[in-house]
Amino acid sequence: MLDLGNRKSIYQPEQQGLKFPEEPAFESPAEERLDRKRRLVAACRAFAKHGLDYGFAGHLTIRDPERPELYWTNPMAVHFADVTLSSLILVDHDGKVVEGDYAVNRAGFVLHAAVHEEHPDILAMCHAHTVYGTAFASLAKPLLPMTQDHCAFFEDHVVIAAEGGKVAVENLAGTDVSKAFKGVKAAIHQNHGLLTASRHSIDAAAFWFMALERCCQQQLAVEATGAEPTLVPDDKARYSREHVGSEYIGWLHFQPIYDNLCRREPEMFL
Repeated sequence: MLDLGNRKSIYQPEQQGLKFPEEPAFESPAEERLDRKRRLVAACRAFAKHGLDYGFAGHLTIRDPERPELYWTNPMAVHFADVTLSSLILVDHDGKVVEGDYAVNRAGFVLHAAVHEEHPDILAMCHAHTVYGTAFASLAKPLLPMTQDHCAFFEDHVVIAAEGGKVAVENLAGTDVSKAFKGVKAAIHQNHGLLTASRHSIDAAAFWFMALERCCQQQLAVEATGAEPTLVPDDKARYSREHVGSEYIGWLHFQPIYDNLCRREPEMFL
């Protein structure tokens, strides 16, 4: 089992008093719920800014802190750039909207509900139909440890071949995906695209999705040259993953994105 915990490593400042992101602490479930919802909205906005939208496809989820059998998600057929705090919906594992005014994306419900139900430790999950991730998924192969960025996913992602090209509206597709997420943070679903999950936060799940899309783009570009890339040896790739691929590092990477969105798009919290 991979160490997916709060590894802070060399990225913690040695001197006290310096400005550095701190993980939030909460005095009540209501306070934590609001924070999770705000960060879910910001993750949707970040997906829009990174061009990860495709019509109504794409779904991000985060468990409710007080009712873990329910999860908050973006509404059906609302652009990532237009998701707001008030437009989020709360959904159960059967796909019923418990709170909110919008419908739920059926495909998102099948995949996400299955993963959340199979793995109570998974707090958040992301999926979108992206250009490079979907193209790379058609190859049905894992990422190579060709850069430090790729090493963040070394032995921490899987390729799911079953039911990959079929629209995910049946429970069987969700079951295939859920079983694959044991102890990893990412999956490449053949002929479908990318999925990420986090036991820590929606922040980590969102950043690792953006990073995975970028790694797919880089590997496709290198392979298009016809040259063989120089790979990072396995032992060094594992070392890199432990230091730059943890849940905490994913959370930390997302903080400047979150802060930037809070400053530039405050209306997202309406």
